[in-house]
Amino acid sequence: MSSRYQIVGFHFRVFFSGFPKGVDVSFQSVSGLDVQIEKEALKEGGENHFEHQLPGRSKYTTLTLKRGILRPKDSALSHWCQQAFQNQVFEPLKIVNVELLDENQKVLIQWELSHVWPVSWKIGELNAERGEVLIETLELNYNMFKVTPAKS
Repeated sequence: MSSRYQIVGFHFRVFFSGFPKGVDVSFQSVSGLDVQIEKEALKEGGENHFEHQLPGRSKYTTLTLKRGILRPKDSALSHWCQQAFQNQVFEPLKIVNVELLDENQKVLIQWELSHVWPVSWKIGELNAERGEVLIETLELNYNMFKVTPAKS
């Protein structure tokens, strides 16, 4: 059954292969599912009015994840980041899935990212004048993603 309604972007989950499922990987926002095709210019002999533009390689941005900070001892994801940033031990994950869900928790669209590793880990501002949740921002590099539609 097809729907002509546009899909909302507030019900999603992120699954890291190799990490247990649960609260450890709940995020308030996900961005960076972005791909561009690089162009290669080709100059044709005798044609001086323009250059041909040919498609080249795909180029992917970094995935940015934001969530309320957890204690490192309670988070496999934080431990993975600590290994990379403090000990220079990089263990790329083969697969990370970003899944957009419907109202029944069924996957509408899935982005399967491959060869994922951390490139940035930021902690929000510590401010005694605000009673806000402390947010950590994690940026992950990935080689590519595949889009998988929902299985009917």
